[in-house]
Amino acid sequence: MAFFFTPTGYYLEVPGSAEDTSQFVKVNGKQDKKKGNLLLTTVGIVSGTPFTLLKSMGNDFETIYSQEELMGNENSQQYFQVQQYYMKSATNNAIQAAYSKAGKPFTKKYLGVYIMDIMNNSAFKNKLQVGDTITSINNYHFKNSAQFINYVKKQDKKSIVKINFVRDGKKKSASGKLVKLADTKRYGLGITLTDNTEAKGNPPTKIDAGSIGGPSAGLMFTLQVYSQISNKDLKAGRTIAGTGTISPDGTVGPIGGIEKKVYAASEMGATIFFAPDDPVTKEIKKYEPGYVNNYNLAKRAAKKIHTKMKIVPVKNLNDAINYLEKTKQSK
Repeated sequence: MAFFFTPTGYYLEVPGSAEDTSQFVKVNGKQDKKKGNLLLTTVGIVSGTPFTLLKSMGNDFETIYSQEELMGNENSQQYFQVQQYYMKSATNNAIQAAYSKAGKPFTKKYLGVYIMDIMNNSAFKNKLQVGDTITSINNYHFKNSAQFINYVKKQDKKSIVKINFVRDGKKKSASGKLVKLADTKRYGLGITLTDNTEAKGNPPTKIDAGSIGGPSAGLMFTLQVYSQISNKDLKAGRTIAGTGTISPDGTVGPIGGIEKKVYAASEMGATIFFAPDDPVTKEIKKYEPGYVNNYNLAKRAAKKIHTKMKIVPVKNLNDAINYLEKTKQSK
C-alpha cells in the first residue's frame, strides 16, 4: 500500500488535456458554433508515489520534479494560485492582441501588480501575501510594472517604503526596508510580480478558463477571440491545437512541457499544432549551451510518437492566422 500511495515530495509532469477554447470564450454572450476546434493544451501535475516515479523512468513524456524545482518557495496551494493569476494575465493579453489585430475598440485598465513570490529575506515576508495587488508605493501610482520597478530602483538602499495593496477586495498598507536582491548588486522589495490588468472590448468578450492555470493558452485563446470578433472561420472544420504565451502586441513566447502538449494534441486528433519558434540568442547559448527552442522540441516529440500532425512554427499571432488562412483549402 505504501509503495502505491505514499507521497514522496516529488511530482510528475505528464501529458494533460487538449480542450476546445470555444467552451471558455463568449463574445456578446455567445459561444462559437462553427465546425472544427481550436484546442488549448495542458500538462498534468501529479504527486509522485514510489510506484508512479518508478513507472515513469525512461518515459520521454513524464518528467520528475522535486517540489522546490517545480514550485520554488511556494506551497502547492500558492503554486496553483499563482498559475490562476498567470491565466488571468494571459486572457487579458489575448483580448488586447485579438482586438488590435481585428481593428476593434478595447480598453485596458491597469489595476496594479500581482505578487507572485516573496523572498525569504524580504522585509515584507510576513506583511504581504502571494496574490496581493500592489496599487501604489510611497503614494506613487504607476501605469505599468516597468514604472513600478524603475521607481523602486531609484530608491536609496536605506529607504523605508510604504506600499498600498489590495487583498480579497480590501485596501491595506505596509511599510518596510529594501533588501539586497539575490545574485545582483541592487536593492529592492524582494518580490516577484506580474501585471494585473483588465481588458474589455467592444463587442464584449468574456474568457473563463475555470481551473486551468498558467500563461501558455494565450495564443489559442487569441485565435478563438479573433475568429469570433472578426467573424472569420479560421477552423474551417479542422482540429487545430497549439500553445504559447501571448503579448498584447501579438508576440508568441515559449512555454514549458511542450512535448507533453504535443502528445495530448495528437491524442485528440489534431492535424495542426502551433509551437512557439522562440529565437535562440547568444545570451541564451551562453548560459544554457544545450538549449533547444519550443518548435524543435515539438518536432522531436511528434517524431517519437509517429504522429501525422503538422508542427507549425510561430513567432507572432500573424504567423498563426496567415497559416490558417493559407491552408483552408487543403483541409
